[in-house]
Amino acid sequence: MSAQIPKQLLRRQLLAGGRKKVARESSRCFSCSIRHAQQQTAPPKSPREGSATTHFGFETVAEALKEQKVGAVFSSVASSYDTMNDLMSLGIHRLWKDHFVRNLNPGRNPLTSPPNADQGWNILDIAGGTGDIAFRMLDHASTINNDAHTRVTVADINADMLAEGRKRALQSPYARTPRLKFVEANAENLDMISDASIDLYTVAFGIRNFTHKDAAIREAYRVLKPGGVFACLEFSKVNNALFDAVYKRWSFSAIPLIGQLVASDRDSYQYLVESIERFPSQTEFRDMIREAGFLVPGQGWEDLTGGIAAIHKGVKPA
Repeated sequence: MSAQIPKQLLRRQLLAGGRKKVARESSRCFSCSIRHAQQQTAPPKSPREGSATTHFGFETVAEALKEQKVGAVFSSVASSYDTMNDLMSLGIHRLWKDHFVRNLNPGRNPLTSPPNADQGWNILDIAGGTGDIAFRMLDHASTINNDAHTRVTVADINADMLAEGRKRALQSPYARTPRLKFVEANAENLDMISDASIDLYTVAFGIRNFTHKDAAIREAYRVLKPGGVFACLEFSKVNNALFDAVYKRWSFSAIPLIGQLVASDRDSYQYLVESIERFPSQTEFRDMIREAGFLVPGQGWEDLTGGIAAIHKGVKPA
């Protein structure tokens, strides 16, 4: 118990660090958050200060610190991850994930595949620690495509999220089989994954937390086989002004409060709603995917529930 107390204190300090300076009261309304984001600028660097800065929600932090702070958030919410997504999406995230997987149609049906085709797909699910997407992928491959060989590697930078996924996997038919593997890895440097070895790269509700999103997309391009698909499901920009105003009011007013009541963790939920606001628009993110070398089909994305979330895809040229 004595070892757990310092760890909990460290998480609280990381989440709270810097927030005292912005004088956050027991709540921060949406308009207050927006004003803070507009006022927040990167501090000038002294000649001795070479470290770059980035955003953590609406705060500006050193790049080296962001990974620790994001890690503290997800360590804090790992055991209540589904509840967190229910709050963030009004419960619709489960339908979005089902649609995401159906649309990708993972697996290679032995009845319709050429006789010399590889058995199954090799899927890499990034930031998928709890296994939510991986289990759906394997279920779809097995039941829809009669594919008993498709395999998923779940990679996540956070050990607590991976521990939650391994625990959930014990309730699935894929526990202790070659079809499911969990690895601790940084999406910006996947040196344990060979070039051109992955059929499908997925990331769901994770990429907005990356420090260098462009580096992660370039790594996705590297590890995918020619013809392989990059697929991202992420919160995005609502495309109706009235709906957008209502959704943001809910996000900034209700979600942190519910996080406090349900999980005794307001700061984590405050960061999560702020991270959505800071994420690039659908057009901007599509252009990032294209700049990494991917071919982008159609307009490049599919809006879900009016743009609360979106699915982006890129195909590595064959």
